[in-house]
Amino acid sequence: MAELPRLKPDPIPVIHPVPEFAVSGARAAVYERTKKGLGVPWMGVVAMAFAHYPRFYDTLWSAMEPITGTKVFRQACQSMRDVAEREAEAMEPAPLVSRLISQGYGVQEIDDIRACNEAFSAGNMPYVLMATLARLLLEGNAWQGAGDLGRATSPTPAMPKPPLMEPHHASGDLAALYGELREVLGLPFVNTDYRAFARWPSYFTLAWSDLKHRLSEAGYATRVECVHQAAIDLAVSLPNASGITPDALRDAATSDASLEEILSVVRLFQWLLPGLAVNVAFFRSQLQR
Repeated sequence: MAELPRLKPDPIPVIHPVPEFAVSGARAAVYERTKKGLGVPWMGVVAMAFAHYPRFYDTLWSAMEPITGTKVFRQACQSMRDVAEREAEAMEPAPLVSRLISQGYGVQEIDDIRACNEAFSAGNMPYVLMATLARLLLEGNAWQGAGDLGRATSPTPAMPKPPLMEPHHASGDLAALYGELREVLGLPFVNTDYRAFARWPSYFTLAWSDLKHRLSEAGYATRVECVHQAAIDLAVSLPNASGITPDALRDAATSDASLEEILSVVRLFQWLLPGLAVNVAFFRSQLQR
């Protein structure tokens, strides 16, 4: 089994994600292929940052695309989600529904928040696998997964893309909250998930306030480590349908930039995504009926 310790790059690399509304031509086409293949309604920051390096991303995606519509891939995503939700629920999040109702939230509004959470609870998992496979290969680990891909499954229609409160939309309290998110999480950007939840600022303030105090607990890091390890185990078990080798992905990367630059970007997302999965699962547990 591959050894892949959690590793946050220091310093944090500069990333160059290009938002969906700003792409055209070949890059727009690869964005659509990615969303269709993964069955997600949004292009994750991880994929947009990887796509800044076109040959690297095309090589990585060409290796992943044959397996994304298969039963074995969906089962891997579900297994990882199960781990994230088990670990988050063990943290015993405080319930929020009654507090939201006391603020004036209606049942439909709370269900809308749950639906937004569902999009990310399901959709983050293929991105975790993407970052994990990329790091494994760039660090020279062979992807030796074999076996039957299983019958291709019918594509699950992606949910509508949630509206996002971008940093330039935020003022006052929300801008301050985004600043706190970046400081506490140690990241120079605000993940898509949080920008979606901020569509309901008073809800997200409550949800984040309950979570942020838990992030420094020793048990939190252990729970994220469980998701990290599950991602590795599941990624290496997936069939390598394209036969991609570490050298092929490394050669593609070095045609775009230095290997060190791209590996640093890959390590950043492979480090942060397991934590994001636990955090979204924590928010989900807060809203249980």
